[in-house]
Amino acid sequence: MNKPTLLAFLLMLTGVSMAQTSPLTLDIYPGEVPFQKTTDVTETIQSNDILVVSKVQNPQIQVFLPAKRSATGKAVIICPGGGYGVLAYDWEGLDIAKWLNSHGIAGIVLKYRLPSTETQTQSHVVPMADGQRAIRLVRHHAEEWGIDPDQIGIMGFSAGGHLASTLGTHFDSGNPGNEDAIEHQSSRPDFMILGYPVISFTEHITHIGSRNNLLGEDPDQKWVTYFSNEKQVRADSPPTFIFHSQDDAAVPVQHSLLMYEGLLEKQVPVEMHLYPTGGHGFSLSINKEGTQKGWMESCIQWMQHLP
Repeated sequence: MNKPTLLAFLLMLTGVSMAQTSPLTLDIYPGEVPFQKTTDVTETIQSNDILVVSKVQNPQIQVFLPAKRSATGKAVIICPGGGYGVLAYDWEGLDIAKWLNSHGIAGIVLKYRLPSTETQTQSHVVPMADGQRAIRLVRHHAEEWGIDPDQIGIMGFSAGGHLASTLGTHFDSGNPGNEDAIEHQSSRPDFMILGYPVISFTEHITHIGSRNNLLGEDPDQKWVTYFSNEKQVRADSPPTFIFHSQDDAAVPVQHSLLMYEGLLEKQVPVEMHLYPTGGHGFSLSINKEGTQKGWMESCIQWMQHLP
C-alpha cells in the first residue's frame, strides 16, 4: 500500500472512530419551541474553571452511549445545576455522562432553558416542560439507542436537583391523542438521583436564588407549594438515591432530609448518603478528607440493584 493510500485509509479509520464516540445532539422540540418569545437574545457559553452555559434558547440533549459490549440498557438524563441562572455544563453534565458510560450506562445531558420573562411566556414552567419532553424523547428513541424504555432515570445537581425532583413528582403517562408520537410517551422517570438538591421553596429553608430565578421575587404561594417537591411526592414517584454534605452552606442538607421524609411517607424506596464535609457543588471531585467520594460507588451499586 503506497503512502497516500495508507494515509487515506488511516484517516478513514479515524473518522469512523470519531463518529462512533461522538455524542449525538438533538433538539428536544423539532419545530416551534413552546413558551418561547421571539427576541434577539442568544445563548452564551463561557469557559473558565468550568464550562458555563446561559440564556439557552433552543433546549437540546447530548446523548453519550456506552460501548455496546458493556451496555446495561440503563440511561440517565442529567440536569446540570446553576441556580436556574446558568448551567454548570461540563462539571455537572458532560463529566457525569462520561462517568456513567464507564459503567455501561447511557448518559444524556439536558441543556434546558433557564427561566426568563424576557424570552419566555410562563417562564416558571419552562424547565419542567423541557425535562418532561426530554424523558419522552429518550423513551421514544430507546430501542434505537439500545436503552430499556423502563430503565430511564433522571439525575440533577443543586438547582438541577430541583428540576430532577420536579420531574419525579410531576409527570403523566403520555398524551395518546397528540399528533406528535413523542408526546405519546410517559414523562415519568423510572428512577431519580439527587445530588445536593434544592428541594423546598418554603421561605425559611429555600435557596432564594433558585426560587427567585424560577418564580420571581414575589411569587404566588400556589407555585411555591407546587415546586416545594417534598410536598409533592406521589405513591408512584420513582425509587430515589440522594447524596448531600452536612456542611453545605449554599443548599442546607435539610432539603435532602425533607425529600427523604416525603418519599418515606409515601413508601417510595429511597437511599440517602450524607457526608460530614464536602460543601456544595462537589460533583465527581474528592475533598482532601475523601469523605464524599463514596456516593459514586454507592450510586452505581444502587442502580445495579434496581428492579
